[in-house]
Amino acid sequence: MKLAVAILNSDDANSVIAALTRAEFFVTKLSTTGGFLKAGNVTILVGLHDERLDEAFELISKHSHSRRHVIPSASEMGLGFYSSIPVQVTVGGATVFVLDVEQFKKF
Repeated sequence: MKLAVAILNSDDANSVIAALTRAEFFVTKLSTTGGFLKAGNVTILVGLHDERLDEAFELISKHSHSRRHVIPSASEMGLGFYSSIPVQVTVGGATVFVLDVEQFKKF
């Protein structure tokens, strides 16, 4: 038994969760905030049997898309002056951690 912990962009979360639910995975959704962009994202927990891990990866991958965003970035121009310079960053996609589950009970 495994526990997949997937961190998703908020824009992708609903389609990923819907696809996993249609495939009869049990999904728990947590609202979380990323540390880099300080933006909202979604973390999902999926308990699954080992043989369904590739299927879950395929669904998450199919419904998670990376995209480019422009964010402001401060750059020191000397003498303590800072200028706001827009920087393009890639966001989205999914980061998935897989943990072994020693025991699982559902009441």
